[in-house]
Amino acid sequence: MDTRSVTLLREILDSTGWVERTRELGLALRATRSPGGLLLVGTPQEEPWHLTAHLGDEARLSGLPQLAPTLVRWAPPPGAPAHLRVGLERIEEAGRGETLFVVAEEPAPQTLLERVSDARRTGATILALDGGDPELTGLAHDALTVPERAPFSFDGAQHLVSMAAGEVERRRGLRERLAALLERISGPRVAD
Repeated sequence: MDTRSVTLLREILDSTGWVERTRELGLALRATRSPGGLLLVGTPQEEPWHLTAHLGDEARLSGLPQLAPTLVRWAPPPGAPAHLRVGLERIEEAGRGETLFVVAEEPAPQTLLERVSDARRTGATILALDGGDPELTGLAHDALTVPERAPFSFDGAQHLVSMAAGEVERRRGLRERLAALLERISGPRVAD
C-alpha cells in the first residue's frame, strides 16, 4: 500500500473514528524515548516485518529516531545480521522509556503474554494491534483491536498506524496565522 492509498483510506474512514484511534496509537508509539527502544513482536507464525519496515521509513522521513523499531524474533538464525537476530530475551530487558508493540492478528501465545506481563511490570509501555485478543488487550496500556468486520484489513490497520506515527505537526508561520485570522474576520474571499 503506497502513501496515496493510505491517504485515500483515511479520507474514506474519516467519519468513522478509526482515523482518530490510529492517530492515538501512532502518538503512543512516539512516546518511546530512544532509538531502538521501540520493540515490535508478533507471533511465531507472523512476525511484523512489514510494519517494522514502514516504521523505519517513518522514523527516517519524519526525523523521529525513536520510531526506528527493533524487530524481536521468535527464532532468529545465528548467522543473521545483528538487526535480524534480536530474540525474545530482548523483551526481558525492556524497561522504562521503552515500548513493546505487540502486533498479532491471531491470539498471542501464552509464552508471549507472560513476557509482555513481565515487561509491563518492569516499566515498559505495552501497546497492541490485535485481531480481538482480550488477554493481550488487557495487558496493553493502549490497544487497537481490528475485528473481522472492520472496514479495512489488518494489514491496512498497520499502514494507518505507521503513517500516523510519522506525522509531524507543522507549526504555522506568522503569515499563515494572520491569513487565517483575516479570513475568519472578513469571511472567505469571493471571486469577482
